[in-house]
Amino acid sequence: MSNEMNDKAEIYKMWNIRKTVFEMSHDRGYLVTSDELDQTVEQFTELFGNKPSGQRPMRSDLTMVLTHADDPKNRMFVFFPEEPKVDVNTIKAFANRMEDEDIHRAIVVVRDCLTPPAMQSVRAMAPMYIVEQFLESELTINVTKHELVPQHFVMSEVEKKQLFRRFRLKESHLMRLLSNDPVARYYGLKPGQVVKIVRTSATAGEYISYRIVC
Repeated sequence: MSNEMNDKAEIYKMWNIRKTVFEMSHDRGYLVTSDELDQTVEQFTELFGNKPSGQRPMRSDLTMVLTHADDPKNRMFVFFPEEPKVDVNTIKAFANRMEDEDIHRAIVVVRDCLTPPAMQSVRAMAPMYIVEQFLESELTINVTKHELVPQHFVMSEVEKKQLFRRFRLKESHLMRLLSNDPVARYYGLKPGQVVKIVRTSATAGEYISYRIVC
């Protein structure tokens, strides 16, 4: 494959991943503009360049900071490391930047993996700094838009209490949703949170169920 074809494929992948990150952040309640959500690959190349083989763009150019709609103090970094295998020095550099800018949450989008020392560093940062890891391959599509994935709605604590009171439920009554489930990771769900799941079919109509994250 020629360099030009490689660059086109790489550009499309980077644009697609960034688009999924915007959608995921928006669905978590962070402020994302319609221009960012609807950005075309052509607009992406105008902004960042169209020759990844010449470091235009570099992955680090895609780094962003997002602010939550309900709390301006709740900001989140999204880092795109250059190296396929992210080492502990890179994680420490990200941690220093988070500390400098008083940001306590981050997503790291990696091509291959975090090295074991890097993973240990991430775990050591919690709970003061929460760092989530996603592989690029996990973000090439938006898992919530897959035709086989029903609609998920994250319930607030108030909605959860109303649900439990209305149906006289306890947490043990609900089916479980593992915290490492792709949809749970997409929304950044924590143990104890409840999601409303809506399934539709031509024969059964609409079916609603609830699951608790564990």
